[in-house]
Amino acid sequence: MTTPPKRPLEMDARLSTLRSAWHSLRAFLAAQLPIVLLAVTAFVVAYRWLQPTPPATLTMATGGAQGAYAEFGRRYAELLARHGITVTLRNTNGAAENLALLRDADSGVDVAFVQGGSSGKRPVDEPPNEGIVSLGTVFHEPVWLFYRDDSARRLLRGRPLENLAQLAGWRVNVGPAGSGVPPLLGRLLDAYGTGLDALQVSQLPLTPAVVELLEGRLDAVVVASAPEAAMVQMLLRTPGIRLFDFAQAEALSRRFPFMTPVVLPRGIVDLAADRPPADVHLVAPSASLLARETLHPALVQLLVQAARQVHGDAGWFQRAGDFPSPERSEWPLAAEAQRVYRSGTPWLQRYLPFWAANLIDRMWLVALSVIAVVIPLSKVLPPLVEWRIRSRIFRWYAQLRAIEDAAGQRPTAELLRELDEVDHRVEHIAVPLSYAEELYALRSHIQLVRRRVLARDAAAAPGAAGTADAAIARSLE
Repeated sequence: MTTPPKRPLEMDARLSTLRSAWHSLRAFLAAQLPIVLLAVTAFVVAYRWLQPTPPATLTMATGGAQGAYAEFGRRYAELLARHGITVTLRNTNGAAENLALLRDADSGVDVAFVQGGSSGKRPVDEPPNEGIVSLGTVFHEPVWLFYRDDSARRLLRGRPLENLAQLAGWRVNVGPAGSGVPPLLGRLLDAYGTGLDALQVSQLPLTPAVVELLEGRLDAVVVASAPEAAMVQMLLRTPGIRLFDFAQAEALSRRFPFMTPVVLPRGIVDLAADRPPADVHLVAPSASLLARETLHPALVQLLVQAARQVHGDAGWFQRAGDFPSPERSEWPLAAEAQRVYRSGTPWLQRYLPFWAANLIDRMWLVALSVIAVVIPLSKVLPPLVEWRIRSRIFRWYAQLRAIEDAAGQRPTAELLRELDEVDHRVEHIAVPLSYAEELYALRSHIQLVRRRVLARDAAAAPGAAGTADAAIARSLE
């Protein structure tokens, strides 16, 4: 019978090296993997909670297709598109409808232009709390009350039109349902001790209303619009049509914080014709850019930055840089908007794409927190792993000490069997190469105890002292 060939020594060495490498890798993973998993878990949880990446779409309610709101909405859409945000514009009848859409959780509208005073009747010092926040006031919308000169002479019997209470019984157009003029005019009339029900109100769109005014079937038309509006420019130049002077504009602005007293300077419409022939005082509600309270902070930041480009220029009633403004809004200012007004555009956005700057801006504090936890753990876990590996070796020394102390008191054969068992168990201890020295030290100490057990047994046996070395040698073979 032939014996199988022995494996080459090189193969045994390679297998031993692989086993040692595997054990070293396990030791490294045991020391570092918990730290890595903790850091990754912390980042994942923080990412899901903070949601640093904003949605890629946004729905904005504007106004009539040819109105100022719609034009502003198109400019916002162009600016946000540069950052990968698609803005869907929704045409409406005006500010009141926009506010209703924001209040409706199922409308899908995220942000909208809303005229000051559109929130209806409520105490002036009581801020609304409807899950809606302001991103700032963005422009003035003066209240233009155009009326027929002959109607005023007839209805007021020659007295000048000086306050809104004198409009009682007049045929007045306040704009279509859904616009911001009806609730705004209602609040103004309430301040004068009357109401909309004292007027003969019609709610025609602006163009038909102007036709009715010019033909004498209406006495007055109320418009809240930017001065560049074509109908406003036309009525300012029309003979027989006068513009109401809000002589108490300052008092109204104190009563309604969302209003600003403005002056239409003499001759600004037409210097050659000296129109208007005198300064005209107006009240101008500040149109606000409102959003749902749940709008992503990164989108709030982008919208405020876009507002500075869209509304920051000078105009008839504003200086350059007056808008957007965190002041004169009926609605609480969004926290992220307040941050932009206070600190300006984050400096990271000057050097990085928006998505990267936003990610760093929202996650850096989390990163610092994770590092603050990981660094101490990285100093604690490796010693624990080292102690665990070395304990596989050192725990046998207690048994060796017990066997050595029992020499001469217990049968030698029994002690030798225990040592053989310990030696056999130690042979199968798996440790990384860096701990091999301690493992071999343990095995040499096992042999040392074996020699001492045999030596004590030989010394205790009568006439056997001369054969002690031979017995030891035989046990070590």
